[in-house]
Amino acid sequence: MPKKLLFPALIIIFLVGLFFLLPKIFQSHYVSSASLFFSQATTTEKTVSSTHIKTPDPVKGVYMTSWIASAAYLRNPLVNLIQKTELNSVVIDIKDYSGRIVFPVTDPQLKAYGSEQVRVPDMQSFIQSLHQKGIYVIGRVAVFQDAYFVKYRPDLAVKNKAGTQVWKDRKGISWIDAGSKEYWDYIVLLAKQAHDIGFDEINFDYIRFPSDGNMEDISYPFSSTTPKSEVLKSFFAYLHDHLKDTGLVTSADLFGQTTIATNDMGIGQVFVNALPYFDYVDPMVYPSHFGPGVFGYQNPEAHPYDMVYRSMKSGVAREKDLASTTGETLAVLRPWLQDFGLHQDYGPTEIKDQIQATYDDGLSSWLLWSASNKYTEGALESK
Repeated sequence: MPKKLLFPALIIIFLVGLFFLLPKIFQSHYVSSASLFFSQATTTEKTVSSTHIKTPDPVKGVYMTSWIASAAYLRNPLVNLIQKTELNSVVIDIKDYSGRIVFPVTDPQLKAYGSEQVRVPDMQSFIQSLHQKGIYVIGRVAVFQDAYFVKYRPDLAVKNKAGTQVWKDRKGISWIDAGSKEYWDYIVLLAKQAHDIGFDEINFDYIRFPSDGNMEDISYPFSSTTPKSEVLKSFFAYLHDHLKDTGLVTSADLFGQTTIATNDMGIGQVFVNALPYFDYVDPMVYPSHFGPGVFGYQNPEAHPYDMVYRSMKSGVAREKDLASTTGETLAVLRPWLQDFGLHQDYGPTEIKDQIQATYDDGLSSWLLWSASNKYTEGALESK
């Protein structure tokens, strides 16, 4: 090839290669940015001493995925939103449904499980930077939904009825049997490690049995003879007893319907069973997640104030009844509210309505959920 044609040919080859390579690199905005960040930052995290800050009263927080937390340019806009508005707290994933622990693990016993996948290599210093800004940091743990641990220890998993295969829900996600006390110890280890690196509170989510999928072909190797509600109550007590001396604040996510349900809804969650064992109980009272006919509404999502007000009013009343009966100090109620629209648009009005309903029930703390981590600033008061 003549020399005068060689350079243009090389440029064309490079551009064609880049054209085919870029979609693979950027097939997921979050994954690509995080993976590029990992390779640069895994070895740059400096050892810092962990501190904790006092739980604000009230707590007003938002949810952040580990992918958003993985890089400064992704997480900074959300941190800035917290600083600009009435928000004072953030909930960050530390183990999602994949079962992967997203920060560097130093505890040898926990590390031996091999569940570490470092999406946020600078988690410890990130937490300290949040503390310096006065932001309270909550770590979210998806408990019994754990794809990694099922592969690691399939003997602890929910099975098909014959007990020959791992059972999966309608999304293809596998579960650990909530009655596995060996797995409980793993969750305790994770909570303690998270506290050691600076998390002020651990939020336990998916503390339940599966709710969808082929429920006719399912079995539980450790929970077949014990009522599901009793299994979970024992788990709540176990967490409490093994974490009460650490100084760690704990919270439990429950289905929003638990505040009005008279049974365990087939998933083992009974509202009053959680109240003695956590500092906060967080019912997920998303209006979009109530079925047609609840409180007489065919489209509950269209009634954000009423759905939150009436469901949390029931929860408040039931907690008062339990407290008067037992004399125990019970959890503070702190609902999850939705900053998303499932079947219709949600904007400042709908979000403000949910917050006001919380206040009208005599409660002051709340958390906002958005899977995309995009929040409606217009619904929040400025600092």
